[in-house]
Amino acid sequence: MSDKPKSTSVPALEKAFEILDFITKSPTPVSSATIAKELSLARSTTHNILQVLTNKGVLHKDGNHLFSLGSYLLYWAGRFEVEKGVVALFHEMAVGFDVLTPYTITLSTLDFEHGETVFLSSHAGSSAIDFVFRRGVRVPAVFSATGKAILSQYPFDKVVAMYGKFPTPLTERGVADFDGLKAEFDDIKQTRLSLDNGQLRLGMTCMGTYIRGQDGVRLGIAVSLSDSEYHEHKDTIGQAIITLAQQIERGLGVS
Repeated sequence: MSDKPKSTSVPALEKAFEILDFITKSPTPVSSATIAKELSLARSTTHNILQVLTNKGVLHKDGNHLFSLGSYLLYWAGRFEVEKGVVALFHEMAVGFDVLTPYTITLSTLDFEHGETVFLSSHAGSSAIDFVFRRGVRVPAVFSATGKAILSQYPFDKVVAMYGKFPTPLTERGVADFDGLKAEFDDIKQTRLSLDNGQLRLGMTCMGTYIRGQDGVRLGIAVSLSDSEYHEHKDTIGQAIITLAQQIERGLGVS
């Protein structure tokens, strides 16, 4: 058996990127024939890819059948800039909270398709919490403070439908079923504070809340503490994290 690794390339997707790069570099709109010739692609392949990209708005075809970049790229760029702006705003405002900065503060979003919290950034403190909060790390949303804070703002039947079967708890303290999750959501709606009391990692407690944006609730922040730190400072930290979330909301233009 050969040890040669299997190729992970997707030829049609690679050709689409070649076409997009070529059009991006061109100072003027270009024809399908020119693209096929310059990139050594079959005309039929080029035509099919251009048609799909045009139908999606990624490319624009003018009255002379020449192609240029389409408006849908602005949507992607806009989402990228929003995320960059949120992360910058998060760090800028977090450092102004002396009561929070000794601890790890995380900014997260939610992958609604998979029901997972996705960490976007973190402000590291001096507290001895060794959980990894690197950008892109994913955890089940029903066990994380930010995930529960975000999900609590959506109709509960949609949350149930998102999962179908309730995820297996990661620790002995993890919420066990949808009834338990709904009870936590009811508390969040009353206090605006969510809690991961050792549900991701025993010995670590995270207090979180949601951040409202122009397109709804898709972001959350949380502070990670040892269990003893939580019991000693929960009231002060809880109010501070709500205030931080509200400041970020105002920075995003949400009143």
